[in-house]
Amino acid sequence: MASNTAVRTVYRLTGVAPTPEVMLDVLDPELLDRLGANLHFPEALGVPAVYITCGMELTEAPWCDPMARTTGVTVTESVRRTAAVLLLAVDGTVYAIGCDQGYRLIPDHLKDKRFGLSFAIRQMDPNMIRGAVSRSLGQARTDISLVPSGAPVPMLGIRDHSRVVRSLGGYLDDLPLTRSRYTRGRAVSAQGGCGLRIALGIEPEALLSDLRTIARICREDIPHQELEFVDHIVPVTDPTVLDALERELDDRLGRPADGRISSIVPSDHHAAYTEATAYMTRINSTDARRSDDFDLGYVLMRARLAPPGRRLKVLREGTVTLARDRRAATVDTLAITSALAWLEVGSSLGSRRFFLLEGEWYEGGAVYVAESRATVAALFPPTPSVSLPAWLDGESENAYNNRVADERPGWLCLDTKNVTNPLRPRDQVEICDLLMPDGTLVLVKRAGGSGPLSHLFSQARVAVELLQESARVRADFTAKVTRLSGGTYALPDDFTPRRIVLAMLLKNRESLTPESVFGFSQITLAQTAKALAARGVAVEVIGIPERDADALPLSSCHVGIGAGIPC
Repeated sequence: MASNTAVRTVYRLTGVAPTPEVMLDVLDPELLDRLGANLHFPEALGVPAVYITCGMELTEAPWCDPMARTTGVTVTESVRRTAAVLLLAVDGTVYAIGCDQGYRLIPDHLKDKRFGLSFAIRQMDPNMIRGAVSRSLGQARTDISLVPSGAPVPMLGIRDHSRVVRSLGGYLDDLPLTRSRYTRGRAVSAQGGCGLRIALGIEPEALLSDLRTIARICREDIPHQELEFVDHIVPVTDPTVLDALERELDDRLGRPADGRISSIVPSDHHAAYTEATAYMTRINSTDARRSDDFDLGYVLMRARLAPPGRRLKVLREGTVTLARDRRAATVDTLAITSALAWLEVGSSLGSRRFFLLEGEWYEGGAVYVAESRATVAALFPPTPSVSLPAWLDGESENAYNNRVADERPGWLCLDTKNVTNPLRPRDQVEICDLLMPDGTLVLVKRAGGSGPLSHLFSQARVAVELLQESARVRADFTAKVTRLSGGTYALPDDFTPRRIVLAMLLKNRESLTPESVFGFSQITLAQTAKALAARGVAVEVIGIPERDADALPLSSCHVGIGAGIPC
């Protein structure tokens, strides 16, 4: 039976009027002529549309001649690639859908760089992310995470105030797309970055319906709470700031290279980068320089030759073409990119730091405070998963932990019950204060300042790292649990924690809230939570109430897992 959908990559174009004439005009006529492209104006869609198709042929594959010289066997095989691109206007917005090599016909500068990502953070299941591409500002580094079966966002380690997420792939929440209607009960996946790779309806009515649904989601829905951080880091838009940054960069490009400009691979072209063996760089010239890799020195030299005020412009207009073979015939072309997209630049305006990334400026640290606060706030659930009894004034930490364990069936007090430090056998390490029946580690601290809390957070990280990385520590810890519980509590030999509860009593604070945590501790707590989340360990913070020992008899306090905060 014929399929009702096909996986396509759709782009949303900006600055293109929704008429066939304008849509055709934005394409490269020289490239279309060189490819011998055929032009069509489909009427079946019932909306303004332009459809371009072409074939690219090579009578002899690039490998034939060198392999003949290697093997002495002459073989001639031809190469044929195809390309098609459909431009269509739906409700005033122009979309482009490429088939095979058709994506190469869509000008990069017209693509809405956040279209696919905008859809992904609104519709993707944050617990089933299959892949992510992100960049760290100021490090000229791209991180690619792949988890075919899907994983929660925290495990990918992409939530960071200095990390720009470029792409997310994963499983979608239920949505009324054509694929969902024909695959009930089966997961539907997508990849969202600059473009959106997703199964779209094949029939005209189905395709238009899908595009309208996608547009509505991007326009009306709010991002998932676990994915909204992706929208925190956005390009600078202040015209005054942008003008100052570009003047400074234009001036710098006129001076000899000083190592402050680095090269990066454009986000949408990682696959082409791994396959390319030849690069053609054309900047302010009719001739292109051929090289085996991206030549940063040549790019900066060509910019330096341009007159003041035009150096940045020639890089924006310059191109870098990636090809499979040095002959670089049309059929060998993998991608055509802007030369500026290959540069990462750091710049400062007074005390503010900025970074040029793929042609857009970002301010370093602009969302640091907001992101740290959001991370800390997420650690305080509206309804805590566990409540602890009041800490009596004058009661020691060890006495409190033993009392908690005595009052709760299945809990085990491990305060001062240390394991050997594998880095220095004469030293001991405390893994946790309390162990819950489900294997949750509970770390307890009463603090009047940030110092004790810093120790608490460090202990959490060390405990998790040692249990995950050291077989000796795992064996020592599980054996100790079995012995101290009298054999009633047996952890698996390969035990590693999945959750940590940080239980805190802050002196002179009526209650524990994200805002009541000491300022320095908010920063270290956010860092700890992110580090543990990247290791697959969830963190929850709960408060411990304090009570004068003479105020009420202990028996009047209600205790128990899931109970309200005790008196």
